[in-house]
Amino acid sequence: MTLAQNWLEQLPLPQPLTATPVSGGDINEAFQLDSPEGPYFLLVQPQTPASFYAHEIAGLQALSQAANVPDVIATGVINGDAYLILEFLATGHGSQYALGQMVARVHHVTAKQFGFDQDNLVAKLPKSNHWQTDWATFYLNQRLDPLVDRATQHQLWNPQRQTAYDRVRQNIIAENQDREIVPSLLHGDLWSGNYLFTADGTPTLIDPDVLYGDREFDLAMTTIFGGFSADFYRGYQELYPLAEGYAERLPHYQLYYLLAHLNLFGETYGGAVNEILARG
Repeated sequence: MTLAQNWLEQLPLPQPLTATPVSGGDINEAFQLDSPEGPYFLLVQPQTPASFYAHEIAGLQALSQAANVPDVIATGVINGDAYLILEFLATGHGSQYALGQMVARVHHVTAKQFGFDQDNLVAKLPKSNHWQTDWATFYLNQRLDPLVDRATQHQLWNPQRQTAYDRVRQNIIAENQDREIVPSLLHGDLWSGNYLFTADGTPTLIDPDVLYGDREFDLAMTTIFGGFSADFYRGYQELYPLAEGYAERLPHYQLYYLLAHLNLFGETYGGAVNEILARG
């Protein structure tokens, strides 16, 4: 996508502006904006209402209670295109231990129920966040079941997987029945592409998909694609030790992210899903 000069002139920033495309994930068009005041980071969603970015903005605001996040500069719509302007953060290197401690501080932010006051309906896999008093109910009904339903609709499911999933589902209910689970603030998509270190080494969270849930759910994502060292988990555990049985519950949370990738990318992730389902 190329931004016309008359489009850029409508942004609420000092002029003149130049926009250079940069990597911004597979959902948004992303640009570095250069202005007389310095650079900004711009996300654009063509022909979409401004409300597209409401959940991301709410997530950044929630995370800012305990983590460094980019400041929201402005949001709106130009010629039918939704946009979000964020603080531009020059990147550097930092401590995985400090990153782990920051995530632990985020998880210390709590709510009275599980969910969030906004749904995330703009992603490729929409998520309902309506509030629940029981975590297993939220996780099954509003995370796992919808992905299984979608996989079924797209011929990515079969009777063998369904039988195994029914067993896993009962095991999730059983293992959470007597646990005291605190509704912790979660990043919601905590993989290595969604954190960075600023030029001065400050760990920073970006691109959130927040909810209040079991903190083990957030940590499960860190274990799937790498990018988090032993120092990260040491920093986390020193500030917020994990409960007994965490390692045994982990696969049931990894299942969500693998099911999401099965839905997005097909049978490339089928083997990994089968492996988790086979554990029961």
